[in-house]
This record gives sequence, C-alpha cells and structure tokens, in this order.
Amino acid sequence: MDTITVIGFLAGGLTTASFLPQVVKTARSRSARDLSGSMLLVFLAGLCLWTAYGLQVGSVPIIAANVITIGLVAAILGMKVRFGEGECGCPVEEEP
Repeated sequence: MDTITVIGFLAGGLTTASFLPQVVKTARSRSARDLSGSMLLVFLAGLCLWTAYGLQVGSVPIIAANVITIGLVAAILGMKVRFGEGECGCPVEEEP
C-alpha cells in the first residue's frame, strides 16, 4: 500500500471516528434535540456525493470512509426521528 493510500485511510478513519462520540451520546441520552436535522441531511447528501466521486475515481479510502459515515449519520437521523424531537429542538409530547 502506498503512502498516499495510507494517508487517505488515516484521514477517512479519523473523520469517520469523530462522529462516533455523537452517535454514542445521542443513543445514551435518547435526545437529538441539539442536532440540526437540516445540517444532518445536507451532510448526508454530501457524503453520498463523496461516495459517488470515490466510486468514479476508484478511491477505496474515500468510498470506505464515506459509506461508514453515511451509516453513522443515518443512525443519528433515525434516533432524531425515533425520539420524537422536532426541528425546533422541543420534545414532542405524547398523548395520554
């Protein structure tokens, strides 16, 4: 493996790993109210485009990092929906 590929894997691994604490915190606190749904959706779209780019240029580090990060962002979006918090950050009260 050449140096450029190693750098790509390290960069992708670190940026992907940076999302793990947020996923864990969101799951433990059962709250995603402080996370912007709009930001997550735009970020997800960017990740999808980076993945498409990586596929076009044949860059395994770009593809791997973005596919894994797509899963992490999708998990946070899923928790945001599941925990019932709207974009305003206000918990949605359940009917009795």
